[in-house]
Amino acid sequence: MTGLELALTAILVAALIALSVIDIRTYRLPDWLTLPLIPAGLGAAWLMGELVWLNALGAATGYGVLVLLEKAYEKARGKPGLGRGDAKLFAAGGAWCGLTALPLVLLAASVSALIWVLALRLTTGAEVKGDTMIAFGPFLGFGIAFIFVADRLGLLGFAGV
Repeated sequence: MTGLELALTAILVAALIALSVIDIRTYRLPDWLTLPLIPAGLGAAWLMGELVWLNALGAATGYGVLVLLEKAYEKARGKPGLGRGDAKLFAAGGAWCGLTALPLVLLAASVSALIWVLALRLTTGAEVKGDTMIAFGPFLGFGIAFIFVADRLGLLGFAGV
């Protein structure tokens, strides 16, 4: 990883940690911290010599996919199951990681959330049901950071695509 990539990673991870803490405490991902990550991710892509249009498309797709999922869940269950902040954070993930990495970001987020729920169940006996509130921002943040770093280390092959 280059010095530039390390610096960009530090900025991204610091913002994701702050967002995670806020989401755990409040079940909210504030726009003032989430939205700047989108142009920052596009700027990072430009600085690293990537195809910025793929990152911009990743941001738009990330937002759209989670908004569609949010609306589909609400229509099926009659109540919200995903906040719009999650869609904005996933858009930031698309801006930082690019369109082609988005499925892996969502997979890493979902698997880490499932592991956390199972660990919670096994260690505390807590019953997690369909109406149990879980802050998804920390898991999205993990997925974004994990995929961004793995890609920077050359483990995924998306960088520069």
